[in-house]
Amino acid sequence: MKKPKTNTVQRRQFRNRNKVRALALKGARPRLNVYRSASNIYAQVIDDTKGVTLASASSADKELKTAVKIGGNVKAAAEVGKLIAARAKKAGVKQVVFDRGSYLYHGRVKALADAAREGGLEF
Repeated sequence: MKKPKTNTVQRRQFRNRNKVRALALKGARPRLNVYRSASNIYAQVIDDTKGVTLASASSADKELKTAVKIGGNVKAAAEVGKLIAARAKKAGVKQVVFDRGSYLYHGRVKALADAAREGGLEF
């Protein structure tokens, strides 16, 4: 039986996710997962050993709705990065593995990662 065809985005996502999960499980670090839609950006700190979300933040949160008017731009991504760093530190997480999924490390994804680093997360 033939394998189903996968497109480039799926292959990139599987390749990246497998590397990130291996690093996270090897070092017992949670992963910082990023999802970006056209109108918002979302981030979660996930513990893969337990299968639990430790912290989450998005540009759709009530706290950020007043700070950012448009949730799908670089400024909103930076605010989400600061917020996820604060919530992760509150949950006792200092070191994470960055999981960008199928997205290139550029633009909103990069802005979120840089803001999370400035907020105190190490990856």
